[in-house]
Amino acid sequence: MEFKISKELIDQIEQLIETGNDRELETLLNDMHHADIAEILDELDFDEATYIFRVLDSDKTAEILLEVDEDLRENILSRLSPKEIAEELDELETNDAADIIAELSQSKKEEVILELQDVEHAKDIVELLRYNEHSAGGLMHKELVKVNENWNVLTCVKEMRIQAENISRVHSIYVVDDEDRLKGRLSLKDLLTTSTKTPISDVYIRKLNWVKVDAEDVEVARIMQKYDLEAIPVVDEMGRLVGRITIDDIVDVIKDEADKDYQLAAGISQDVEADDSILELTRARLPWLVLALLGGFITVRVLGLFEGAMANHGELFFFTPLIAAMAGNVGVQSSAIIVQGLANNTLSGSLFSRLIKEVSLSLLNGVILAVILFLGSYFLLGLDSIMGIIVTTALIAVIIIASLIGTFVPLLLDKLGFDPALATGPFITTSNDICGILIYFSMAEFILGF
Repeated sequence: MEFKISKELIDQIEQLIETGNDRELETLLNDMHHADIAEILDELDFDEATYIFRVLDSDKTAEILLEVDEDLRENILSRLSPKEIAEELDELETNDAADIIAELSQSKKEEVILELQDVEHAKDIVELLRYNEHSAGGLMHKELVKVNENWNVLTCVKEMRIQAENISRVHSIYVVDDEDRLKGRLSLKDLLTTSTKTPISDVYIRKLNWVKVDAEDVEVARIMQKYDLEAIPVVDEMGRLVGRITIDDIVDVIKDEADKDYQLAAGISQDVEADDSILELTRARLPWLVLALLGGFITVRVLGLFEGAMANHGELFFFTPLIAAMAGNVGVQSSAIIVQGLANNTLSGSLFSRLIKEVSLSLLNGVILAVILFLGSYFLLGLDSIMGIIVTTALIAVIIIASLIGTFVPLLLDKLGFDPALATGPFITTSNDICGILIYFSMAEFILGF
């Protein structure tokens, strides 16, 4: 059954904090999952949240620290001493500990590292801090189980027991040579069904997927999704095994990437949340709103070029919103499909074949929509045939051009190293609106001769 926060529970916790009843507070919270406690802390003020951190054991609070909101975590960490923070980090796996240390100031970061009790743990954390946070090195855990290809099964089992003590979950058993170079992986089934004297080199699986430390996190996610992996080993430039990435880390990457693409598509230029300050939200939204305003000015200027048409053929004006809306919608549809294909690495064929396919699709859609528009305008609005031909012909042309722009722009952005998700936002909508109106009135001018 899913945990639900109630007002009564929050009142009870606040009362226990106010009266200093640590024993009952600890008893109440220790039975809860760390993610549920993190949810509770988000409902309390900073002082109360910090109080709970000091009451609970570090093995519990360390996991809670990973789940709480970033602002709350930053505030809690600011109120803990370097030694108290180090006690929390000693309970975490290396990549989680490195993520938290990375949020600290440089001076406090150094103090916390010096307070870490486990020297090897501290070395691993320092190593991870050297990698880009959006690379495989920045994602990986140092905790893993590895065996030497020269061992026999009995030695392997003994060593695995020792290594597994410090690992919460064993996804794979990796095989290395004397230089720690990754050679393959070991099947647990083969290990259990093979004679204890059998050399590991006779039974390990040599074919496996791996990534280098500098691989981008989205590329790691794509590989793990393609091959249905729960974990993937990470090697350095010399092929030495340096860590592993697990599926829970990749879920976070996929979520962050999806959030970023969604916000770009909505015209938000940086990662923000609903609870962020007005200034942060304004900085994220304003650039694209300025772009949309600029696009509006250009649209007005384009309309001004056809002032004569407005005076002599006023009915053209009434179809302007329709043409602009269809251009924007078609462009967003086309770009969304391309961006999705780029993200999933499922686009195939040349750019020319992709454009030909998009033209064929948009031509078919355009003709169907044009027929509907012509019949509706003629019978419902009483529009004359010439004007109907202008509007419907322009609609077909606009749909084709908008689909080509929606296809070409994200591909171009991807080639230039920009996030193609930019092409699903106000940029593509505004540009297609302008192109749609220009095409519409240009065709009307050509046919009517004004």
